[in-house]
Amino acid sequence: MAFLRAMAGIVAAALVLGVAELIAVFTGSGSAPAYALGATVVDHTPDGVREWAISTFGTSDKAVLFVCMGIVAVVVAGLAGVAERTARPIGSVAFAVFGVVAAVIGAARVDGFAGALPALIGTAAGILALRALTRRIDDSADSPRATTEPVAPQQAAGRRRVLGGIAATGVLAVGAGLAGRLLGGARHDVTAERETVELPTATTPVPDLPPDADLRVPGLTSYITPNSDFYRIDTALIVPQVSTDSWSLRIHGMVDQEITLTWDDLLRRTPVERLVTLACVSNPINGDLIGNARWLGYRLDELLAEARPHPDADMVLSRSKDGWTAGSPLSVLIDGRDALLAIGMNGEPLPVRHGYPARLVVPGLYGYVSATKWVTELEVTRFDRATAYWTRRGWSAQGPIKTGTRIDTPRGRGRIPKGRTVIAGVAWAQHRGVTGVEVQVDNGDWRPARLSTEVTVDTWRQWTYDWDATPGQHTVRARALDPTGPQTAVSQDVVPDGATGYPTFTIQVN
Repeated sequence: MAFLRAMAGIVAAALVLGVAELIAVFTGSGSAPAYALGATVVDHTPDGVREWAISTFGTSDKAVLFVCMGIVAVVVAGLAGVAERTARPIGSVAFAVFGVVAAVIGAARVDGFAGALPALIGTAAGILALRALTRRIDDSADSPRATTEPVAPQQAAGRRRVLGGIAATGVLAVGAGLAGRLLGGARHDVTAERETVELPTATTPVPDLPPDADLRVPGLTSYITPNSDFYRIDTALIVPQVSTDSWSLRIHGMVDQEITLTWDDLLRRTPVERLVTLACVSNPINGDLIGNARWLGYRLDELLAEARPHPDADMVLSRSKDGWTAGSPLSVLIDGRDALLAIGMNGEPLPVRHGYPARLVVPGLYGYVSATKWVTELEVTRFDRATAYWTRRGWSAQGPIKTGTRIDTPRGRGRIPKGRTVIAGVAWAQHRGVTGVEVQVDNGDWRPARLSTEVTVDTWRQWTYDWDATPGQHTVRARALDPTGPQTAVSQDVVPDGATGYPTFTIQVN
């Protein structure tokens, strides 16, 4: 009977989530318990665990989180089912506690009581199902048994009723969950809308790239990162679906003139197009959380100038549709660099997962202090008055991107034949410019690499180095140079303001 009780607890918990998913169609996807609890886990995950997850699972970290949550939910629900009895509703009490916690979290993340409804209604359905299944199991356990013969017909019939009830509850749970997901997607998904958006023409489009901007070496990252390959790191477990019909950007705070811009307001302005390389502060040495794209958008310095920030303001707190915040130095946004409110990426509207319909792009700053997706607010304020999402968690308040490089080919710990070998990679020093890259083999002299043509100081540059590889095991390092000199050799983790150190690999030459 323990197995049947555990299964009853599991399918009852599935019904909680399925019904809640269905109710969330009307109260917002952010109110579904799975999302609300997952987002809370993300918000309170220690930095060390978070960075381990990103370094281990990369952009699949959210999927891994949901899998882990599912495993925990199955175990806890199974134990609740085992503990449940008709006369002792221990499992039901556990379900009720979950429901209250999920309701409080949902209410905090959405709009008050509406955000609590999915958890409350779903939990009520789950408790009713658990109680009904438990009664069937208890009745089956109390039915007459044959002591020397096969299971009595009454007991067999009771087991069939239990299994039938469990199966029916499971089907109902799956059906409710799928219906909720499909209806929610149909109601809120903006993918179809995005495909109909016609981007305005830039006054200053990106010119054709010089022939040597992209060296096209096998194994070397392309100069422009395709949208499908561009890294995504954010805290959104469910990608926000924001329509151009409802989107607006409010510029307020320490300003003389508060401004609210709608999508139509933007289309009456003329955008610019710029090449900018973005990087995540969680990018480890030789990591791939960095990419270069062609962005279409509107200059932030012009938008902020219209609001007329107060002289003592020094920070712009940008806020996403899902509540995430980033604190950018005001001085950086208005110093003449191509800081943009972007609406296009590589010639098409922003992909939904990259911030459609609008996001921030700021050359020279890590994304955690600048690259707000699904942006809806710019609050002009001060660093001593406001704290952004990651700075509240111990990260540096200001995040200038550090000069760095990556070795793309050959891959470390592999084997290559002796003779001429091309070592190649990318280097970056956004808004300062890469002035050189040097390569070192086996603690020898640093040798200059060949650089691709510089298109702008705000993007990375490719580099190659021809190496006459001799048999044996070799250690290869690389370092980038900017106008101040070589990048630092000091090895530092990503916390609190970005990793430092030389990319290094060991390779066997045959």
